[in-house]
Amino acid sequence: MKTYLVILGHREAISWVLREQRMAFPATPRAEVAALAADDRLFLYATRGAWRNPTRDRGRIIGTAMTASAVRRLDAPIEIAGRTFVSGCDLRIDSLVPYPGGLELQPIVEHLSAFPKPESWSIYLRRALLAIPGPDVDLLDRLLDPLLKTRSRALPTYPSARAAEKA
Repeated sequence: MKTYLVILGHREAISWVLREQRMAFPATPRAEVAALAADDRLFLYATRGAWRNPTRDRGRIIGTAMTASAVRRLDAPIEIAGRTFVSGCDLRIDSLVPYPGGLELQPIVEHLSAFPKPESWSIYLRRALLAIPGPDVDLLDRLLDPLLKTRSRALPTYPSARAAEKA
């Protein structure tokens, strides 16, 4: 089992992932996407700009999940937030931090080996997945666990989830 940070950069994408319990990937080939397997562990990360107010919001880990399937080509591409996705996998979202909370990543990057150059940490987030080594997983779990609630309890707090429920 491997562990990854899933980088979600748009509120519509976050809403879709949290609601559908699926992850989708664009056509651009990425080794880490191809390596994603069933039962891999995921930390769900919402970027600073995901909620359309980067001066107010911070990039935060907002939940945890497990992959419920390997990545496979979709029968038909899907469009989310103006982007086309051609492959994906099923997820089991274990828990979420109620909106607008989460574990802010920037203050702890100097303690995470997944970011070998902490001074330019955000460059590592320009992809869909970032591998997280074991010691980093332990630290993230320790810091994130007190914030987490069940998916069913936290999901209604997300603005995009509330809008989707009204539609």
